[in-house]
Amino acid sequence: MDDSERIILERLDAAVRDPDAKCVIDEVADHLLESLKGDPSAPMSWAPVPLETYTLLPTIIRSSWVFVLRRNTTSGAERHPNSHQRVMSLRHTADLQTWETASWQSNVLVSDPAAALEQRWLSIPVNVWHQPVMAENDWTVVSFHTVEAAELIEERPTGRPDEPGTKQRRYL
Repeated sequence: MDDSERIILERLDAAVRDPDAKCVIDEVADHLLESLKGDPSAPMSWAPVPLETYTLLPTIIRSSWVFVLRRNTTSGAERHPNSHQRVMSLRHTADLQTWETASWQSNVLVSDPAAALEQRWLSIPVNVWHQPVMAENDWTVVSFHTVEAAELIEERPTGRPDEPGTKQRRYL
């Protein structure tokens, strides 16, 4: 991680830890967890978080999200062709794998606030395939993107990430 990316992640980390923001994020996360429990077929639930929730966000940040991903599953490979994503583990631990050199690379993220920044956060550049692999607990993350919520594109491969063919959708 270069110095400029570290500065961005440190600012995002401080914004998420702000007591007022943490209260809003926890409320959204609790609601999403209940929603996930109410739909046993859903692999995850998500909602945008208004940027006004945070103080002093880096100017490149255009949207924020909370995701709750179902335990003992993977939601599959995806990438964002129009956004650089930064993800923080809020509750529990999971492996947010990235596709590098024709194979999945492990990035285990923990929610322990005392853990090093690199153990809690992952920066995923534009067009990098990633897939979360959850452990025995539902995993909650806070995600920041460089495009507005209504513009965020999720792209999924129709086969392996290194093969042609994708499908796109927007989260909103």
